[in-house]
Amino acid sequence: MVSQTEATVSRIQQDRVQHHGESARDGASYGDIAFLQRSSVYLSGEESAASKLATLAEEAKLATSEVQPPRNKAIAVCKSLIAGGVAGGVSRTAVAPLERLKILLQVQNPLKPKYNGTIQGLKYIWASEGLAGFFKGNGTNCARIVPNSAVKFYSYEQASSAILWLYRRQSGKEDAELTPLLRLGAGACAGIIAMSATYPMDMVRGRLTVQTEDSPMRYRGMFHAASTIMKEEGPLAVYKGWLPSVIGVIPYVGLNFAVYESLKDWLIKRNMVNKPDDSAELSVLTKLGCGAVAGTVGQTVAYPLDVIRRRMQMVGWRDASSVITADGQAKTPVQYAGMVDTFRKTVQNEGFRALYKGLIPNSVKVVPSIALAFVTYEVMKDLLGVEFRISD
Repeated sequence: MVSQTEATVSRIQQDRVQHHGESARDGASYGDIAFLQRSSVYLSGEESAASKLATLAEEAKLATSEVQPPRNKAIAVCKSLIAGGVAGGVSRTAVAPLERLKILLQVQNPLKPKYNGTIQGLKYIWASEGLAGFFKGNGTNCARIVPNSAVKFYSYEQASSAILWLYRRQSGKEDAELTPLLRLGAGACAGIIAMSATYPMDMVRGRLTVQTEDSPMRYRGMFHAASTIMKEEGPLAVYKGWLPSVIGVIPYVGLNFAVYESLKDWLIKRNMVNKPDDSAELSVLTKLGCGAVAGTVGQTVAYPLDVIRRRMQMVGWRDASSVITADGQAKTPVQYAGMVDTFRKTVQNEGFRALYKGLIPNSVKVVPSIALAFVTYEVMKDLLGVEFRISD
């Protein structure tokens, strides 16, 4: 059998030299496959050997193309980070007024509330602080959200790739795809990494957002606020509220990615079935809709932990904003001794509904914010020519 195969290969090589005038190469290329189909061996009844060699050549070609590394992976990574950063900055700036109102509703003292809903709250900010009041703390928020968003999207891509590799290895199915549960896990990993890396800026942003014109002592900016907090409350003070943030980011970011990608995949597959002759790609409007659904689901589940986090961030603020002290009616804001104590005192003093204070402006904010973030990210990657995407 071996001698027959060797003889076959020898005759093919001789025929190739006669027809093309060049020596046989070690590996077969696409042109070799076409030649094998035209050779005298193929035509003389030895189709089996020639066909087998052609198949092996094609498989070798495909395997080689799959294992080739990206042409310049470092540039691709940088482009991915830039796309994620731009997505975060655009989405947060667009909803900055609602973001500030949400935080004010979350932390204001119930003895003398100044903000009583979305419309009244926005009117009050406009009347008391003007246009600039809508964007107070947004510079710090963007300084936090741009690296946060960049790390989050890139971490998700890496985590989902690693989880998919492990899943295929464990299941033995090379064509297996990510399930919604696996996407939830990848999103949770990305959220924890991104949030932990930028949490001090989030804490400082919370303080800057809450202070008003009549605050006893005003922070002059992000760096002044950070240095003052660490000097007066200790270096670990910038991590107040970190634990509920970690717990909250698991369902929030995890569900955002899981719902967005799963819904997108379902719609693409449905398009392929219903419209086989047309492109299965989704429109920008459809992607915005997927992002809106993802944002609504994620923020509704995780919102109470966001309230707890904000209240913990206000603990230890000596010259607290009048929003916290109720214009002097309370000498100091309510003090909390941890996540569980914050949860207990909030429900005990203000009722269970207090855990959802600011939910309406947050819902109005989150739906377009998450939708814009996902779509801006994908559009930026298309413009920058990034070689991989979150749904690939």
